[in-house]
Amino acid sequence: MAEDPVCGMEVDENQTKHSIQHRGKMYYFCASRCKDSFEKNPERYLKVLKMEHGDERKVAIVGTGQVGSTFAFALMISGLATSIVLIDQARALAEGHVMDLNHSLSFVQPSNIYVGDYPDCKDASMVVVTAGASQKPGETRLDLVRRNTDIFKKVIPQIVEHNPRMLVIVSNPVDVLTYVALKLSEYPMNRVIGSGTVLDTARFRSLLSRHCQVDPRNVHAYIIGEHGDSEVPVWSQVNIGAVAFREYCPVCQRDCPQDERDEIFNQVKNAAYEIIKRKGATNFAIGLSLVRIAESILRDENSILTVSTLLDSYYDISDVCLSIPVILNRDGVSKTLKIVLDKSEIASLQASAKVLKDVIKSLGV
Repeated sequence: MAEDPVCGMEVDENQTKHSIQHRGKMYYFCASRCKDSFEKNPERYLKVLKMEHGDERKVAIVGTGQVGSTFAFALMISGLATSIVLIDQARALAEGHVMDLNHSLSFVQPSNIYVGDYPDCKDASMVVVTAGASQKPGETRLDLVRRNTDIFKKVIPQIVEHNPRMLVIVSNPVDVLTYVALKLSEYPMNRVIGSGTVLDTARFRSLLSRHCQVDPRNVHAYIIGEHGDSEVPVWSQVNIGAVAFREYCPVCQRDCPQDERDEIFNQVKNAAYEIIKRKGATNFAIGLSLVRIAESILRDENSILTVSTLLDSYYDISDVCLSIPVILNRDGVSKTLKIVLDKSEIASLQASAKVLKDVIKSLGV
């Protein structure tokens, strides 16, 4: 395996289509984007040492609405971050959250929690962007795209000016906005990720565990593609423990007809709509899924999570951000995993990519 000199991702020299010889040495790249960056200025990447990682685990949160404030609370309880800075154009709101959080510090591990502004993104291990217009009842995630793209054009440049280590995008539609943030930031692809289908995957596993009457920690299953209406359940790779789902059904002594599978997936896909209909927003589950992403990054865990990332020749899908299983550590996306899909799942994933590409094309980014 080789290391992409631009983004640091692991690259299989025998599989990648992107390589270049420079001063007698061959360099390999995970995607054409990294290769193009290297060709424009190779010395920039050859001379600059890898970013040093200090012990401080600093997390900046841009946007302190329902999701941002819930994430801050969950992150404080987790003890993962040594510093948490809240940034919001409604500064009084951020100040109120900080006061409330600081009053809780005697019950948790020590942490420095304060109100800041964009310069406080400097040296942050990760900046989590939850800023944006919220989803209204009856409104799809893709309906939000134009409003939130305009917001990102103002927010992202102010963040990257101070060069934090990584951007984690949460605002919806998350896949499109991850792509927008990648273009606006000009960061290597491994340093910009979306929260993707980490939550959808957790919902899928939870519902399967109830259906199969087993601990959800023993259910291995993924939702990939868009975080939204065109997401794809990977039924072909579901397993309970080490037993393939199709083989577990006889063990379980329960029938699992297609209509029951469809009902499980529909509950996953429509969960946010149902919650928004009842309480106006989703915040608890996404807050905890963000803590899980932060945990893998801050602890350098190399966890496999379905975050949204830029794809390049993944089942013939390129230049769009979608969720697939990746290895995630303190450098961001270390490696993408090409799981085996059946023909219908490949077609669904490609259709999901087309939906998002059409939206991105309309934005002109």
